[in-house]
Amino acid sequence: MIATRLPDRRPVRVDLDDGRLELTVTDGPAEAGLWVGPGWVDVQVNGFAGVDANDPATAPDAYARMADELRARGVTRFLPTVITADLRRMGDCLRAAAHAVEAEPAVADAVPGLHLEGPFVSPEDGARGAHPAAHVRPADVAAFDDLQLAANGRIRLLTLAPEVPGALDLIAHATRQGVVVALGHTNADAATIAEAVGAGARLSTHLGNGTAALLPRHDNVIWTQLGEPRLTASAIFDGHHLPPAVMRVFVAVKGPERLVLTSDAVALAGMAPGVYRQPVGGEVELQPNGRLTLRGTPYLAGSASSLADGVAHAVRDAGAAVADAWAMASTTPARLLGLDDRGDLTLAYVGPDGVRVVGTRVAGRAAAA
Repeated sequence: MIATRLPDRRPVRVDLDDGRLELTVTDGPAEAGLWVGPGWVDVQVNGFAGVDANDPATAPDAYARMADELRARGVTRFLPTVITADLRRMGDCLRAAAHAVEAEPAVADAVPGLHLEGPFVSPEDGARGAHPAAHVRPADVAAFDDLQLAANGRIRLLTLAPEVPGALDLIAHATRQGVVVALGHTNADAATIAEAVGAGARLSTHLGNGTAALLPRHDNVIWTQLGEPRLTASAIFDGHHLPPAVMRVFVAVKGPERLVLTSDAVALAGMAPGVYRQPVGGEVELQPNGRLTLRGTPYLAGSASSLADGVAHAVRDAGAAVADAWAMASTTPARLLGLDDRGDLTLAYVGPDGVRVVGTRVAGRAAAA
């Protein structure tokens, strides 16, 4: 097969046999809609295909299955994400994830670090999102260090609300450790966001979500972060969390260099439609179109998307060029996290009907989807 290679747009012959994904420049022509480029990187994966990063009993082989499932959907590296809970439970979840990296080579290849989302988030309804109010707490350097110790130093991304007491000190502390600090689940004012960026914050986590339903028309946490040129933004382009007009604005303002697509997937992502019971949210319904809601309500209960969905919606609904959508799923998050370029590749059809992943190459090894 002949694909268009990104970022240089050269036609290349793709060999996907015998565990190899090799590219050879050719005269083409490339097959319509077939693209190959840097492997996709998802900075926020709470779980996938029944595997839950927020269950301390999740075993290394389960993490390996999750890595396989994500690779089949084009993701070559991802950050397992642990959200707000009792500090002991959070530490146990981080410990389990770190152990999986150390015990399973396939997990080590796929997981360059962990994402700690909370517990230092806004206690306010709306901004807090699904984070349990009982375990939300002020920012605490000592508590973070304990969690980093449990993770064996593998926390690479920290999401917090900059307005909670102690947040600015923690931002500076984590930044000095090489941790990327993100602002999320916040209702901070513009001055506080500016202080947080000055202290080292670099990312807005799932901008437009984890936010109060009603906001001031102009002076609000979304516009302030969107207009802050020093902040990259991550966003959930699954067709449910943000309407197309908002997606278009994010792409237009941030551009592919400062917008990161993320799935923010929960453990039910990749599962069959139906009614499930989950630890956060209780009874939920996964609908055939991928929308995950509290059963009997229109309210979202998390994301059941994949990064491939994000690329598809960026192209179809946000008007992004394929090359730009691809960058937002690959090189932009990789650069944010300081990941080395080891030659990971994703091969996929991208068109008006969506995205179909054909194969990947991860750390030199290839697999068909």
